[in-house]
Amino acid sequence: MNADFPVVLDTCVLVPASLCDTLLRLAERRLYLPRWSRQTMVELERALVQKIGLTPEKAAKRTRAIAEHFRDAIVDDADALIPAMLNDPKDRHVAAAAVRVGAEVIVTLNLKDFPASALELFKVEARHPDRFLIELFDLRPELVVHCLHEQAADIGRDLTMLLNTLERIVPDFIQVVTEHLET
Repeated sequence: MNADFPVVLDTCVLVPASLCDTLLRLAERRLYLPRWSRQTMVELERALVQKIGLTPEKAAKRTRAIAEHFRDAIVDDADALIPAMLNDPKDRHVAAAAVRVGAEVIVTLNLKDFPASALELFKVEARHPDRFLIELFDLRPELVVHCLHEQAADIGRDLTMLLNTLERIVPDFIQVVTEHLET
């Protein structure tokens, strides 16, 4: 994986602030090209209000900042592909975006919504962020660790606190990072 490797991020991996921050920092470092549908940004804004409890203004500000920073990430022209997608109907826009940009990977916490049988025809695979982050770590361990240190400092925490927060969502990735730090 490198900067020529488009990856579609599902809404659910953008909702938890720490996971979203980690994924987007690694994209910013050109380990992959983040992509998502416009509907993903709408869902993200709604989830930030309904599930996280942000005010509508703060949710809009966060989604706007993400969209502005990653201007090339939005896949606008995939709607015509939605009817051909075979995965969960509420997530067909995600699969359509992946097919449209030639992404081989969709990063999601909701693997059940993207069964292999629904994606294999399109040569797309759904991956849990735990596995995806380990793959990025295997490519560039020092860069990933640097980004984690930077993320912790930017949010006013030490690395251990950040890793503890991320561990709830991506425990295997944190174990790999922790083992690397101990060597």
